[in-house]
Amino acid sequence: MIALREALAALRDRRGDDDVVVTTMAAAREWMALGAHPLDLVLVPSSMGQATTFALGIALAQPHRRVIVCNGDGSMLMNLGSLVTIAEAAPANLVVLLFDNGVYEVTGAQPTPGAGRVDYAALARACGLGATHRFGDLAAWTTALPELLGARGPTFAVVDTVPEPGRPGPRSPGPAGERGERLREALAR
Repeated sequence: MIALREALAALRDRRGDDDVVVTTMAAAREWMALGAHPLDLVLVPSSMGQATTFALGIALAQPHRRVIVCNGDGSMLMNLGSLVTIAEAAPANLVVLLFDNGVYEVTGAQPTPGAGRVDYAALARACGLGATHRFGDLAAWTTALPELLGARGPTFAVVDTVPEPGRPGPRSPGPAGERGERLREALAR
């Protein structure tokens, strides 16, 4: 298992300058701590599960940019149907990263349903996503990232992470309208 911040730091070090990165919940908290980029969108809505479909929309609207979404297992469970929609739309520029720590970390670390039993990579394949991966070791994750990010998508990868109960939940880095406007302006450049 990998510490979430270490997994995200490896991603940050390998992202392209034109890549859009959408994060939510625990991944958002850690991503913000690693620094900011104009094409980052920290999506901390009042409900879980929306980051994947939001990233899909950006990927379809911006086919010349790679779009990376950093989602947790709890959030993915809230919107499993998005995997079928992604497979149907088949955006070549979308990378879905699922950081699986087995808990709803931001709400008190309650175990997610099926924690330790659900094979999210197999589930993504069953939904029609052909390029699926699973990582539980930082060295393997770091080594695979360039190929993973350079592959024609949609790509789906599960990264097994260590739960960190007791960490504060993510806070929105400002009003949603302002953040959306900043992203819109960055996408227009």
